[in-house]
Amino acid sequence: MQNKSILVLVFVLLTTVAFKPKKENKTTKAAEKMQDFVIDISKYSRTIDSNFIIIPQNGPELAFEKLNTAGKFRKSYMDAIDGIAVEDLFYNGKPKIDNYRIQMLRKLQAEKQVMVSDFITNDDAVEAVKTQSSKEKFLLYPRLSNNEHYREIPEVVPNENSDDILKLSDTKNYLYLINPANIRTKRAYLKAIAETNFDMITIDLFFNDEPLTAKDVEQLKKKANGGKRLIISYINIGAAENWRYYWNKSWKLNDPIWLKKKYVGYEDEFYVQFWHEDWKKIIYGNDNSYLKKILDAGFDGAFLDNVEAYYFLFNK
Repeated sequence: MQNKSILVLVFVLLTTVAFKPKKENKTTKAAEKMQDFVIDISKYSRTIDSNFIIIPQNGPELAFEKLNTAGKFRKSYMDAIDGIAVEDLFYNGKPKIDNYRIQMLRKLQAEKQVMVSDFITNDDAVEAVKTQSSKEKFLLYPRLSNNEHYREIPEVVPNENSDDILKLSDTKNYLYLINPANIRTKRAYLKAIAETNFDMITIDLFFNDEPLTAKDVEQLKKKANGGKRLIISYINIGAAENWRYYWNKSWKLNDPIWLKKKYVGYEDEFYVQFWHEDWKKIIYGNDNSYLKKILDAGFDGAFLDNVEAYYFLFNK
């Protein structure tokens, strides 16, 4: 997974304009299927771990019935999630105030923790973004110019504390580290994370294609200062990634039929018909599923990426 700020910006701009009727119908139906998908993922996970945390990334409009952000929340969806993460809300490589999403997220913040990850290329702008995010009570992870793709562990932990973090609402800061390209060994990777004081950490289930074990994850659940923290696993539920364990080398676009659309800008990823039974079996519901591997490794929750795939399947 890489930063998707350009695509997200295009998506937000387009959602402010009325769809053509046919596309609107397809998009709305796909959105409801994504809502159902997230709900089913949550139900499955919580039958195994009742406290399992679910955080979808982007697509905050999915919290609403029929995507009507002026209307009611979809209660079953809201019950299924613990927070909502978004990228590039105040800054996406340059200053930006995304009022469309901010207004939506203000409503959501009253119910769920909103997490923001902004790519801030100007170090002088960091404090301003922190102030904006704090004013809205959003939890901010600032990615500086050397960390666009979630590769680095920042030296400074905002609002550092030694509290025990037992649920998402306890968190005062978080680390998002899914492309640790500069760390060569798993031992060094685990050590680098263990030595931090972040309240919550989102990482990949795999390091160099090797899944983390329950022992690996357990050693990360205590901050360097002794406080407990949450360890969350990244998982892409809206696009297939051709380097994952489930990928068959014979697959190509539309074969299998649910491998539907190229992910522009990311040649190794493909948007999927996420409601197809074969894809759902890859993600959850059986002992070889991605979610079961995450649960077996002892993660506290899952960070669901590409929930906005419902939109990109039917719109440019």
